[in-house]
Amino acid sequence: MDRLYSPWRLSYVTTASEPVAGCIFCNAVAADESDPLVVARGRSAFVILNLYPYNSGHLMIVPNRHIASLADLSAEERAEVMDLTARAEVAVTEVYRPQGLNIGVNLGKAAGAGIADHLHVHVVPRWTGDTNFMSVVGNVRVLPEEVPASVERLRPVFERIAMERGNVGT
Repeated sequence: MDRLYSPWRLSYVTTASEPVAGCIFCNAVAADESDPLVVARGRSAFVILNLYPYNSGHLMIVPNRHIASLADLSAEERAEVMDLTARAEVAVTEVYRPQGLNIGVNLGKAAGAGIADHLHVHVVPRWTGDTNFMSVVGNVRVLPEEVPASVERLRPVFERIAMERGNVGT
């Protein structure tokens, strides 16, 4: 019998059933600089790595305000969410060199939103053939990189992009 070891998942499988107090995105806003998954922060939105990614480098762009709909965003929030999404496209492309990207929003539980009450935009790097038999047969994703390593690779690229665009601190 072949074995697939993924020791990084131990913390997930032992805590996944424990309820998280409050909204995970609001918790990330409240944590300010201490949230280890936050890659970049703006004035009204931030970029965070998905703790349970579809692929390595799977980012989410999230408004600070707890809202469920694009229509509820202010003009400033809409602009910043889109700007951070564009930055995420550049950063993920530079760091991971994917052959494509999925960028999208799932509005509502029926549409696939895991957290339906707090809007977020997904940016997922994709490669031809990145879905394999493990997902289909074993209901398991094989990721070549741990999430903390993704943070360390992406954060400096977001900082550089902000400096180049004159958006230091945003």
